[in-house]
This record gives sequence, structure tokens and C-alpha cells, in this order.
Amino acid sequence: MNTREIINTQKSDFKSLLEIEDITLESAENKSDIELSLNSLVHKNIIHFYFCLEGSGVFAFGPHYSRPIEKQRNYFFYNPDMDLPFQLKLAPQTRIVAFSIKLESLHKLFSHDALPFLKPENVKSKFYDEREIPTNLVVVLNQIFSVNLSESAEKLYYHGKVLEILGLYFSEKKPDTEACPFLNDQETVRKIKHAKEYLLKHMDSPPGLKELAKISGLNEYQLKVGFKQIYGNTVFGFLLDHKLDHARVLLDTAKFQVNEVAYQIGYTNPSHFIAAFKKKFGVTPKKYLMNLARKA
Repeated sequence: MNTREIINTQKSDFKSLLEIEDITLESAENKSDIELSLNSLVHKNIIHFYFCLEGSGVFAFGPHYSRPIEKQRNYFFYNPDMDLPFQLKLAPQTRIVAFSIKLESLHKLFSHDALPFLKPENVKSKFYDEREIPTNLVVVLNQIFSVNLSESAEKLYYHGKVLEILGLYFSEKKPDTEACPFLNDQETVRKIKHAKEYLLKHMDSPPGLKELAKISGLNEYQLKVGFKQIYGNTVFGFLLDHKLDHARVLLDTAKFQVNEVAYQIGYTNPSHFIAAFKKKFGVTPKKYLMNLARKA
């Protein structure tokens, strides 16, 4: 969101959080009941990330081209040819985090394991990506809006946040097809990914392993072994991690009590939720809420 002109500032909250030689980090929140418009630029040879945590909007690149912005989606832009002016339009109650980094700087971070678009033959190619923001990354991004820092600590904290976001963004586990030969079958991989999506959509009342395998068109062995190879966890270990990360996101909003969060993610006994949350995060949900209140 660099080089920013805010057209409508009513009840808006735009913050430039970090600006060093090769990195910028910014946040924007439209608290009004009308659309907020920001004039911006995709800079040549700079990689831009946009994360929409709440609400919706539009990237308007001119009268003939635009892309919608959806909740819980990330957008990635890189153009080596020219600066691209655009208008960022944010609907009411929308929150976005954006940061940019020079291609050379990102390349140094991944020099031992080059990403596809960082390889020399791709440096002069345009690159665009759009994907769902994983829950563990949503947690990290929401912290940007809730943290309360001294002025002396801000630069260090936000620089660390950028590195944390990059690490999580590019940490997607790839299937180990040598260890699990049937994953060479792309249809099987597709079915396993479908199983994951179905599981997350029904996390408050998830199906059993046998039922999930049937829904996905797999046998139980394919589902168990393939899921572990792709996602690095058992089916229900993965679900538990996701539920607890989602619980943390709900607590970060400060809109729900501990029991309400427990029921929302499928626990019928809040004490079981409290124990699981403490085991994962090292603090009870109640203490976590108290810490949030102190930071506010």
C-alpha cells in the first residue's frame, strides 16, 4: 500500500508500521459504514502481499480490470516491467495487512531452496498468486492489530513479524511421493485435499475416519497415510490443531467468552477445550483473554 493517498478518511485507520530499506509493512481498517478508497501502486520489481482478515474489497487497476478481495484470502503481486497504479477499495468493516519486499531481499531468504518465481529464468516474468490464509497465519496477522508496543520496540517487533509471515506463507508442505508412492497419482492427492476441506467445513461435528474416506472416494489406508504425508499430521491431529488455532482467532476478537469459543469449535465440555488450549499454547484461554485486555 505504499505511496498512499486516502480518498475517504472517515473512521478509517491506516498505519505505516515499518519502513526500512527493503521492506514496508502497513495495515488498513475501514471502521466506517461507507467504502474507503486508497490510491496505491504495485512498484516495479517489488513483491507485494495483501492479506484480507475481515470484510471485502476490490483491487481496481483501471476501467477494464479489477480483482475482488475476499475475507481470509491473500493476494500476491509481482511485476518486473512497470509500476502499476491501482485503487484499493475497502468495504465497511474491512481489515487488511499489506507488506512489500524487494525481490533481491526475498531471494536471499530462500537462497538454499529457491521458490519457483525466484529462479533466474522467471525473474523477468509477471507473477500473481491468490490463496486462502491458513489459520496459523491469521493468528499472526491479527496480532498486528491487537499488540501495544513501546516506540523503541516497534521496529524490531514488526521486522520480526514480516519474517514470521514469510516463513508461514512459504511453509506449505509438499507431498513426499517417494515415501508414499500412491501420491504420484494426482487424483489421489486431489481427494486427500478434498477430505481436508470437508473436515474443516464440518469441524464442529466432524465425520469419523471411515465416513470421511467414503466421502472422499478413498480407502482408509490411503486417507491416513496420504494425509500424514501431505499435511505432516494425522487426520484428527490436524483437525485439533486447526480448531485450537481458530479458537485463538476467536479469542483475539474479544467478542466471545471461553465457553462460547469451546462450543463454536465443537467441544461439548469446555474443560476439555481449556486443557487442549493450554497444552498447545502454554496458557489457559481465560489467561489469554486477560493478557489481551492488558495490551488493549
